[in-house]
Amino acid sequence: MNYRGLLFKTYVSSLGDVTVGRRYYASRDCDCKSVPWDEWSGIPQGHRLTLQARRMVTLVGSGCSFDEAALKVVELCHFEVSNDVIRRVCNEEGEEAAQWLEESSVPAAMITQAKGETEFYTDGVQVKTTEGWRELRVSVFAKREVAEPAEPAEWKERTLEKPQCRLAWAAIATSDQIGASWEAMLKRLGLQNTPRLSVLADGARWIWDEAAKRFKVVVDVEWVVDVYHVCEKVQDCAKAMSSVDSASNEAWATAKVDELITIEGPKFIEGLEKDRDAAADQKSRDALDSLIGYLTNNRDSLWYRTRLAEGLPIGSGLVEGTCKNMIGKRLKLNNPRWKVPRAENMAALRCLHYSKLWESFWESKGLSKVA
Repeated sequence: MNYRGLLFKTYVSSLGDVTVGRRYYASRDCDCKSVPWDEWSGIPQGHRLTLQARRMVTLVGSGCSFDEAALKVVELCHFEVSNDVIRRVCNEEGEEAAQWLEESSVPAAMITQAKGETEFYTDGVQVKTTEGWRELRVSVFAKREVAEPAEPAEWKERTLEKPQCRLAWAAIATSDQIGASWEAMLKRLGLQNTPRLSVLADGARWIWDEAAKRFKVVVDVEWVVDVYHVCEKVQDCAKAMSSVDSASNEAWATAKVDELITIEGPKFIEGLEKDRDAAADQKSRDALDSLIGYLTNNRDSLWYRTRLAEGLPIGSGLVEGTCKNMIGKRLKLNNPRWKVPRAENMAALRCLHYSKLWESFWESKGLSKVA
């Protein structure tokens, strides 16, 4: 390489604009070129933001719309970038974040060090894309210490321990691809030999099929249909079969849910079948048939009394909150139409926040927490 001179460029840093003169080298024998300062600084070629400025921009852009983020960057960080720059930076960092979540050893160490029972959750959120509405499927591994034993009547009021840790990732993909990601993450986190794995979801058939295929290396897997989804199904049945007032419908549904939690799935389904045979009209029989069909498909996932006695969760609120508040809330701001890869990249940034791995991600890029 031969020295060719100085190149001056103005960069956007966390302290404002900085103009830097950088030595420029080029080879007489080939087309090789080098600006050592750019390589040392970690600023990608063609970019103007320093790593700290990129972190600030990504933090703001992953929490609000890009237009609003441009205004907040000026107010909070005292430098100015356009909404298009923020969009580009968030997309680039989101792509790196998704790869980091798949490859870094940090999540595995976090899971290994945490105490408690291992839980797995999955759910989806509809996202408007340039290809139409698509389901962004969110997956979460968590560890949580068991709560105090509870009686069936206490299921609504009991307090669960907060998760010791949680790791989330998301993708717009087929069921088979999503299931493959579960299996890969299970192995990478070292959870093949976990004593017990609780799989909590809404009862969709594809989830149980993929989980049975992907988690077969785990000796003890417990399937759990989210109790609140069951409540909705029971309430729908009450509304469909009854022509009386809504208060009576609610009372019937509440009593049936309490009965299910107390006697658990198989016996409860037997009771519903008797109710169906004794029903006075076809409308009621059809409504009960629908509920019986749903519960029968999930009859091995309704052991609520047993799990309450063991201090274990019976709901999938953890992942539903993730879908709605951590991911859906950002991806649905201002009714945007996302390109699928960009939606996944933004979801990866949100998953970093949710998994409390934001700091670790930036440390992996050589940047510590802002003082």
